[in-house]
Amino acid sequence: MSLKSIDKSQKNLAVLEIVIDKKTFDDEVTKIFRQKSPQLSVPGFRKGKAPRPIIEKMYGTGIFHEDALNELIPAALEGAVKEADIEAVSRPEIDLKDIGEEGVIIEAKIFTKPEVEITNYKGLEATKTIITVADEEVDKEIERVRERNARSIEITARAAQNGDTVKFDFEGFADDEPFEGGKSENFDLKLGSGQFIPGFEEQIEGKSIGDEFDVSVTFPEEYHAPDLAGKPAVFKCKLHEIRFDELPELDDEFAQDVSEFDTFEAYKADIRAKMEESNNRRSEFALEEQLVDGIVANLEADIPECMIDDETDQQFREYAYNLQNQGINIELFTQYTGQTVDDIKNNLRPNAERQVKTRLALEKIVALENIDASDEDVEKEYERVAEMYKVEIDTAKTTIPAEDIKKDLKIKKAVDLVKENGNIKTEEMTAEEFAKKREAQELPQIDVPDADDTIDEAAE
Repeated sequence: MSLKSIDKSQKNLAVLEIVIDKKTFDDEVTKIFRQKSPQLSVPGFRKGKAPRPIIEKMYGTGIFHEDALNELIPAALEGAVKEADIEAVSRPEIDLKDIGEEGVIIEAKIFTKPEVEITNYKGLEATKTIITVADEEVDKEIERVRERNARSIEITARAAQNGDTVKFDFEGFADDEPFEGGKSENFDLKLGSGQFIPGFEEQIEGKSIGDEFDVSVTFPEEYHAPDLAGKPAVFKCKLHEIRFDELPELDDEFAQDVSEFDTFEAYKADIRAKMEESNNRRSEFALEEQLVDGIVANLEADIPECMIDDETDQQFREYAYNLQNQGINIELFTQYTGQTVDDIKNNLRPNAERQVKTRLALEKIVALENIDASDEDVEKEYERVAEMYKVEIDTAKTTIPAEDIKKDLKIKKAVDLVKENGNIKTEEMTAEEFAKKREAQELPQIDVPDADDTIDEAAE
């Protein structure tokens, strides 16, 4: 198997003519014949006993060719791409040209990595936001933990109050007729949560266990069910149970129950430290976003559409996988939202294009700056990955090739270089102010990324 010729006359496209020699092809066809012939029936012969010329006469001379080519072409392509010294960025488009005395001749059209030019990646202007942690934010986080550790107490001696969780039956009627979705039994509702339409929960307050009563409400004009929007309705209800969440005291015992700390003050200090660490990651992530935007703006490259298509498809697969982890398949999601798969991909495409450009720009910086990653760097990264995913380091090494680790480390070092040489200003604001600023700029909100998230995305 060999590369016969290569045509690079079209930009970012290589056309390879590849020859699979006759002996290699004939040997593979013979092997396929031996595998397949026992399954073929030929009149006048016991199953699997018909000679090959008879089988080929009955089924056609090319009966075994497709399977043989499927076995041979991948290795032939790999060798030809290596010999041509090209970096493929697309699946090859294969065209079978001839099967004859010379062997098999195939043509493979492959899009290649584009030539990239990048300037002014040093001295980029960006602003790092120092996100402060207010006492109220620490208290709010502790309150959330406190609520999660509340003790549920059954109430029998008083009526329901705001903040109680009630268990009740209800059935709704509009125009004296029951409507779809308006009935449930033993439904749990926390009064004051706003889970039901306005005015509903307040009418349960003051009711006692065993009470049967009506709740009269009017559906909002913008209600999602058009046949109910703006209509008055009556819900017939029966109250079965009242429970109240008793919150634990904020003391040393609480700290010992919910953390590894012996005192409440130490626990509170740790909460603050973790929030500061999280805010710092958000800040670094936002800073790197700005720098990446600056890099991409200074990139010149004629990027094949297939690169963006492939990245879009990859992001769509991740999107569908994340939905699946929440128990929602993509078909159900599209039905519920009214979006099509193409709609979702169109929404993902701008970010996919940004990711492709980011990777190309950073790879170019790696080349321009002769950035490398040592064996020691690779070993430390394997240790980090093993710790992150709680696996043995040998498992990490067998799962991720060292060459891929090295490439990603070079990308990270390129980002570090851009950051170190950037013109970085600082500003200080609260987390709320930071979120509002990003919203005003129509930037995505940053939850709490893992360390190196921006670089890891670019390295994918």
